[in-house]
Amino acid sequence: MRKITAGLFISVDGVIEDPQDWHFPYFNDEMGQAVDAQLGSAGTLLLGRKTYDSFAGAWPDREAAGGEDAPFAKQLGDARKVVVSSQDLQFTWRNSEVIKGDLVSAVTALKNEEGGDIGMSGSVSVVRQLLDAGLLDELHLLVHPIVVGKGARLFESSEAAIPLRLLSSQTFATGVLNLVYARAEEVRTATYDDAKVHLPEGDQ
Repeated sequence: MRKITAGLFISVDGVIEDPQDWHFPYFNDEMGQAVDAQLGSAGTLLLGRKTYDSFAGAWPDREAAGGEDAPFAKQLGDARKVVVSSQDLQFTWRNSEVIKGDLVSAVTALKNEEGGDIGMSGSVSVVRQLLDAGLLDELHLLVHPIVVGKGARLFESSEAAIPLRLLSSQTFATGVLNLVYARAEEVRTATYDDAKVHLPEGDQ
């Protein structure tokens, strides 16, 4: 079964909206390598409509311009791009298609196809749905050392807790944390009395 990984730029207070307003001062080679490892190496991209429109409006021009980010732009262009949308779309970016039918069923079928990893970027509503459904294998959070203060957050309200397991962590020179999580098997439970057991004797 293919693995789905999702990469997100996020602030310390959990904001993921409009990263173009606060993200760029923290971008460096370390972050570029992390993004390339998660997204650039994916043979298939799974994107929400807004994220796709943003990508399609920028990366083809960057590929054509032949600048320093042209190789990455070509990787994205060559990848199969599956877009989550309820509308019939007309595509100008090569290798693009709309996902058909129920999201969970369609993504389950996509995971069962032959091929390499499936990469996601942004597409927060889709990330939430796949995480709830247990279909998201890895959540890559690039936590920026800034409090944005307003804007949509990765996790708003949820009917049930979603336990996560930390797979790796890395600190960049800019202070950005690169945290990779997988979904854990079950929610941990404990009481205050359980926690006291781990306190130094004089603090209990």
